[in-house]
Amino acid sequence: MARLLLTSKLQVTKMMQFHFQKKGIDMAKVVVLGAGTGGMPAAYEIKEMLGKDHEVVMVNERPEFRFVPSNPWVAVGWRKAEAITIPIEKYLNKKNIAFVCARITEIDAKNNQMKTESGDTIDYDYLIIATGPKLAFANIEGAGPTHYTQSVCTLDHAQQCYADVKKLIENPGPVVVGSFQGASCFGPAYEYAFILDKALRDAKIRHKVPMHFVTSEPYIGHLGLGGVGDSKSMLESDLRAKDIKWICNATVDKVEDGLMHVSELNRKGEVDFNHELPFKHSMLIPPFAGIDAVANVEGLCNPKGFVITDEFQRSPAFPNIFSGGVCVAIPPVEATPVPTGTPKTGYMIETMMTAIAHNLKSIIIDNDVPSTKGTWHAICLADMGDTGAAFVAMPQIPPRNVTWFKKGKWVHYAKIAFEKYFMRKMKTGTSEPIYEKYMLKALGIERLEHK
Repeated sequence: MARLLLTSKLQVTKMMQFHFQKKGIDMAKVVVLGAGTGGMPAAYEIKEMLGKDHEVVMVNERPEFRFVPSNPWVAVGWRKAEAITIPIEKYLNKKNIAFVCARITEIDAKNNQMKTESGDTIDYDYLIIATGPKLAFANIEGAGPTHYTQSVCTLDHAQQCYADVKKLIENPGPVVVGSFQGASCFGPAYEYAFILDKALRDAKIRHKVPMHFVTSEPYIGHLGLGGVGDSKSMLESDLRAKDIKWICNATVDKVEDGLMHVSELNRKGEVDFNHELPFKHSMLIPPFAGIDAVANVEGLCNPKGFVITDEFQRSPAFPNIFSGGVCVAIPPVEATPVPTGTPKTGYMIETMMTAIAHNLKSIIIDNDVPSTKGTWHAICLADMGDTGAAFVAMPQIPPRNVTWFKKGKWVHYAKIAFEKYFMRKMKTGTSEPIYEKYMLKALGIERLEHK
C-alpha cells in the first residue's frame, strides 16, 4: 500500500487508524516531537529499528540539543552553555534523520497532522510525543524567573539563575531553595542546594548566607518516590551538616520581592505553621503540566495535560501516537499532605523510548501488535558539590525488587563522566552502546520487558 497522505478533507476514525497500523505500510513517516534527553535518543533508536525504508523526522522548537541534567552546574557558573549543547541537525543528518526546527501550536490527531507557529503543516503516520513539560509557574503568585524565583529547569533559566547568584555573592543574604507544591522532580532541588552551598563556601561568604530548603515532600528524601533506601536519614544528615534548615509539607502561598510566604501542613493536610522567609536569592522547582499543543488534543491527555498511555507507551485514544518521558501521565506513588508528582528520571525515560522503538518495529516491519514494555527502573546520580548521592529503584514505582541509596565523592565524578558520555552518545547516534547494555545487565538492570 502506498504511503497514505492525509488531508483536512479526510476524517479518519479510530477503527481505520487501527487497521492502518495493523496492516502496516510500505513506507512509514515517524515524527518525534521534542529533542530532549528522551526524544533525541528515541529518534536514533527508531531509525535504527526501522531502517532506510522508513522516514524519521525530528521536530524541535530550538536548533540545539541541551543536556538538562547539567543545568544546576550552569546555574552557579560551573558549566558554560556550549559544553552541554550540540546542533541537532548536524548529527541527525549523519543518521539520515530529517530535522524541522519549529514550534508546534496544534496537533490534529484525527488527521495525523501538526501545525507550526509559522502556519506550516507537518504530516505523520506515527507520532512520538517527547516534549517534556510545561513549567507551571503561573500556579503560584510571584513564582518564576519573570517574577521573584529562579529555576534550573531550562538552560535559559539556569543562565539567568547564575546572573542572580553573582548578585548574591556581591551582596550576600538569605537563600531559599526547594520545590513548589505539585512539583514532580525533586532531585535538582537537592542538587542545587548542595552545589550552591559549595559555591558560596568557595566564595568565602557562606557564613553570610542563611539557607532554607522548602519542599512539598512529606519528609526529606521522599523524592516523590516514597523514599529510596536510606534517602531520608542520609539527606537529612547532609542538610544538617551544611547548616541548611528545612520545611517539609510546604505550600508556597505567594512570593513577593525578597519575601516568601510558606504554609507548613501537618499529616492531616491542615496548616500547622505560617512562615515568612526573607531571601536575596531563591530557586524552586515548579509544578509540571503538559504543553498546550499536546494538552489541547481531546482524549489524549489527563486534566493536567499529560499524555495517557498504555503499558506499551501507546495512546489508547489514538493508536498511532506514542509518548514517553516527563510528558506522560503517571499517578503519584502515594497520597501526601501536599500533592507531589512522580518523577520520571533519565534511565526510566530511556526505557520508555527503547520500548517505543521496539513496538514501532513490531507494527511497521513485523505487522504485529506491540509487545514490549519499558522496565521503568530508576538510576539517578545527584551531584552535591564535592560529593554526591546515587540511588537505584527497580522498578521506580513501588513495590520494588531492588532499592538502595549511596553517597560518596565517586558519585560527583561519575556524574561528570556521565555528562560527557551522554553527549558523546548524542553525537555518535548510539542510544545504548553494547558495553553499556552488558554492564547494566551484569548489575541486573535491563531496559525492556516483553509480554
